[in-house]
Amino acid sequence: MKIFRNLPAFAKLVYCLKYFNPYKKGIEAARAKGDDEEERRQILAATTSWGPMVMDMFGCKVNVEGFDNLPDEGPVVLVGNHQGYADIAACFAAFTKFQFGFVAKEELSKIPLYGSWMPRIRSLFIKRNDPRASLQTIKDGVALLERGFSLVIFPEGTRAKCSTPGPFMKGSLKLATKAEVPIVPFSLDGTYKMYEETGLIRPADINIIIHEPIPTAGLSRQEERDLGDRIEKIVVDGVRRLAGS
Repeated sequence: MKIFRNLPAFAKLVYCLKYFNPYKKGIEAARAKGDDEEERRQILAATTSWGPMVMDMFGCKVNVEGFDNLPDEGPVVLVGNHQGYADIAACFAAFTKFQFGFVAKEELSKIPLYGSWMPRIRSLFIKRNDPRASLQTIKDGVALLERGFSLVIFPEGTRAKCSTPGPFMKGSLKLATKAEVPIVPFSLDGTYKMYEETGLIRPADINIIIHEPIPTAGLSRQEERDLGDRIEKIVVDGVRRLAGS
């Protein structure tokens, strides 16, 4: 059974927690003091330690194009396609200039050991079938952005498990437009090959394009309505180029 064949890989993931845990006290202490700048610094140190180590431990290579398009600091909303579970570690390995958390489905909060780290790095959980709760998540995200924390969103809402992105749900972009922070689109390809393609965790080459930031402050109503389609095209065109299709 595949679950038994994956056991050594699961053991590696548990081992990789050692790269998160040294920063736990620092993050919690900064949060207790209300020191957002120090909290972001501690979170960045944790994620830039963990992400590259996970990729290296599983024999994955992360190639990044357009790194200079990444602002030197947040807050921003990073918007990209979603291929697989490995997207999280790949993003931490690629986006190393500033802190960011994820807007993720609520089920990820139940992952043993790692589930508690998601909110610790200022990620938010969303209930996809609960409009009222989803609206509250948007409000919480805007509040975080206004305090200087950055977020990653995957507008598909679920893993594509292949190189063809699913349709974007544009409502999630309100995080950026309401907070009036830049959107940084990104395209990734190859993460699904690490697990979703075969059901076995294995090495993969992962390629990421960081596109130019898009300001959201001062958009007209028409520009805001067109924003979702504009970003989806940028991301999807980038994925197609990476996948060679």
